[in-house]
Amino acid sequence: MYFYFDESGDPAILGHHGRNLLKDGKVSKTFSVGYVETGNPHDLTVKLEHLRQDLMNDEYLKAIPSIKNLKNGFHANKDCQEVRMAVFKLLKQSDFCAYIIVARKNEDIFRKKFNMSNKKLYKFLVTELLKNQVHLYKNIDIYFSEMRNVLSVQNMTDALKEAVEKSQKRIGTENENLHIYLQQPSHLPLLQVIDYILWAVYRVYEKNEFRYFDFIKDKIKYVYDIFDTKTNHYGVYYYTANNPLTQKNLSPISG
Repeated sequence: MYFYFDESGDPAILGHHGRNLLKDGKVSKTFSVGYVETGNPHDLTVKLEHLRQDLMNDEYLKAIPSIKNLKNGFHANKDCQEVRMAVFKLLKQSDFCAYIIVARKNEDIFRKKFNMSNKKLYKFLVTELLKNQVHLYKNIDIYFSEMRNVLSVQNMTDALKEAVEKSQKRIGTENENLHIYLQQPSHLPLLQVIDYILWAVYRVYEKNEFRYFDFIKDKIKYVYDIFDTKTNHYGVYYYTANNPLTQKNLSPISG
């Protein structure tokens, strides 16, 4: 199996001289990590490349300035609406599933739990995502989108080690065939897939906009709102069918 990881939002809360950027509305209210899982990355890679070429050569779209950015692949935040629609329609018909964990940003929690370290936060979120998954497959290749000064092979190795230990303690099985790779999204189209999925979830939490998420939600196994402790001490799992992520179910987000 193949896992492809990315993140969305900004992990920072404090700025210069300890200023709380979250209260000032200068940073995102959440930081999320997620991955797509597929046993056939080649098929989706080929489909994405064909779509990218078609869009770049489309006479109707060529006058849009952002189209030239497609030479480096798809990026949900930068792509125009026409491109987003084409990508989401392709993804809806493709063979993969996604898992997302959302960290609501809270200075007290981030200080006590992570000592305001972005590396510790990212490591924790990856461990929480994988602790129930690493035992499911005999071999897993795990690709991470490079995140400067936060993500390293050593940091992710430590995260996977903790995930394996938690899995072994809970289930009694262990998987040592986990392989870690750091890549630029422009070099690996499947990282662009998780970028799109995370962007859809980001719009829900940051803009209260559900249109993209609702369209692609069948590809998402769950969204784990881990620091929604007002609803549940251990956070809240939103599943597509059971306890769906909707405006009614989502608790208010501070920031």
